[in-house]
Amino acid sequence: MSNSEIPAGLKELLQGYTVQVLRNRPPDLVEFAVQHFAQTLQNRKNDQPAKKRGGKAGRKGVTFATNSDESAQDDGEEEEKPVKITTGKCNRRVSVCAEAYNPDDDEDDDTEHRVVHPKTDEQRRRLQDACKDILLFKTLEQEQFSEVLDGMFEVQVKPQEHIIDQGDDGDNFYVIERGLYDIMVAKDGVSVCVGKYDNKGSFGELALMYNTPRAATIVATQEGALWGLDRATFHRLIVKNNAKKRRMYEAFVECVPLLKSLELSERMKIVDVLGARCFKDCERIIAQGDSADCFYIVESGQVRIMIKSKTKAGQQDDTEVEVARCSRGQYFGELALVTNKPRAASVYAVGDTKCLVIDIQAFERLLGPCKEIMKRNIFQYEDQLVALFGSSVDLKH
Repeated sequence: MSNSEIPAGLKELLQGYTVQVLRNRPPDLVEFAVQHFAQTLQNRKNDQPAKKRGGKAGRKGVTFATNSDESAQDDGEEEEKPVKITTGKCNRRVSVCAEAYNPDDDEDDDTEHRVVHPKTDEQRRRLQDACKDILLFKTLEQEQFSEVLDGMFEVQVKPQEHIIDQGDDGDNFYVIERGLYDIMVAKDGVSVCVGKYDNKGSFGELALMYNTPRAATIVATQEGALWGLDRATFHRLIVKNNAKKRRMYEAFVECVPLLKSLELSERMKIVDVLGARCFKDCERIIAQGDSADCFYIVESGQVRIMIKSKTKAGQQDDTEVEVARCSRGQYFGELALVTNKPRAASVYAVGDTKCLVIDIQAFERLLGPCKEIMKRNIFQYEDQLVALFGSSVDLKH
């Protein structure tokens, strides 16, 4: 093995430690590391007898549990079953949190564990419509996407019903078909609404991806409908696919100026929610005046940013003027998010262009209010802001 080659398992080992540090915020990182890796080693030793008996080994990493009965129950629930065809709402999963799920460790035959929830033609049509803009599904192959649709189940919700609760373990991933939902986060013992979903979007993926507790509470404010995907199917189809995507993009995101300011764990979460969109030459990506819902990063090709010119009387006409270009590693679409105003410019592809897209709702869930994250670096590209919006715009408030 060469000196530059990363030893097998090192990345997963450090990722597990990082997750636990973020969860527990220990005052002494060194002491916490000693305890963490000692427990990891003990867990591995405990797993070895089970493997010799032909049993299924427990999950790797530190397990935080209140009693042995809870751990035993969780191990039982993790057992995979053959193809099952079922209807109705799945039971909530109660488990303990451990190291993040590692798709490279899962070598089971996927076809043995396919879950199918029968649907009418009308239900499948509604489901496809709800899922068409979900970024997590954008990189799936058609066969994988069809299997995701097969595995999803319908959930009818009532006003004030808690779909997920902060601190709980992840059971399902949810796609919104209809309804209004508040995103509530407990801060200093007080529940604060940090965002809303309005008849579209998805939530619940983070706890499943990283095997961590729910980061927020989602409450329905009126009657609505959701589509759920159970934890095992989410891992088998979405997380495995995201692992491939992570290997593709983890080095790329490090060259994006905005994302370089984030912690490594934050950048990896960004990679997990990236979608990809391809545009042909002269195709419009953003229209001036539209509401802002996405943030774009140029992966390949180039885009030109255009704003409508003004007449001598100060009135806007339909003539567009190019004010900037963005190429690989550069980003656009953030200015409207910073100012919380409609798009102030139009953006067009120059030649065949591929962009990575971050849905604004996912971005805010991961990193807090998007405007505040953008303001960290606002002074680094103030010239760009002035070029697009003019010096009269106060971007600091």
